[in-house]
Amino acid sequence: MARILNPLLTVEELTVRYGALTALSEMSWQVDAGEILGIIGPNGAGKSSCFAAVTHAVERTGEVWLGDDRITDLTTFELARIGVRRTFQHNAFFGDLTLLENAMAAMLLDHSTSLGRSILTPWREMAKRQRAEKAATELLTTFGIARQDHHKRPGDIAYGTQRLLSVVLAYGSGARVLLIDEPAAGTGGADMQRLADLLVDLRDRKVAVVVIEHHMDLIMAVADRIVVIDQGRKLAEGRPADIQGDELVREAYLGRAA
Repeated sequence: MARILNPLLTVEELTVRYGALTALSEMSWQVDAGEILGIIGPNGAGKSSCFAAVTHAVERTGEVWLGDDRITDLTTFELARIGVRRTFQHNAFFGDLTLLENAMAAMLLDHSTSLGRSILTPWREMAKRQRAEKAATELLTTFGIARQDHHKRPGDIAYGTQRLLSVVLAYGSGARVLLIDEPAAGTGGADMQRLADLLVDLRDRKVAVVVIEHHMDLIMAVADRIVVIDQGRKLAEGRPADIQGDELVREAYLGRAA
């Protein structure tokens, strides 16, 4: 398949080894702003290791580029600050905080104040907190989390909304690249549709979205392109229709993954 000209995120020959086990071998792919790239493969194929490698959460070899900037050596925190962020298979939020407080925490980088300024100019700290609360409210409502839920704790809302919340918090004040790990796990029906709408909304906002997913109906419906991973290697890459029609992929993976 033709390479994207000037992609937003480029992954080149990422390899991850855990002792004698090679979890990911020379993995390469690209994703552009305003595109959804799906990554599929059976359990243990190396999908989550791929995300860990991109975000420098594990030791790996290879290269990662954001536009023309080499970001291979940046830490996970530094990557998050420049807008390269990820979610996890399990929900990640502060259980003792309300949804609104979680959203404010997710936007902390844009609205935080140094300790010295907080002490010397408390009125500025109050104004920033008010702006952060307003921004957090807008973030939650924009992505479909009802206002009546904002002052609830995550454990008090429906599981499908919790899955939405994890993605929204990762986006925060605006990610450039969002790596989303199995967002539809444990959901179905209307919740699945809400997730599909959220992914399309992120694409419309020109975010480069990369989604690991086992629900074939979801990924085939929203992805612009799909990368198939098996045993740590890229098995195939193409548009959803190409992947569905690829006999090698069908035999090696699709029948087992639904």
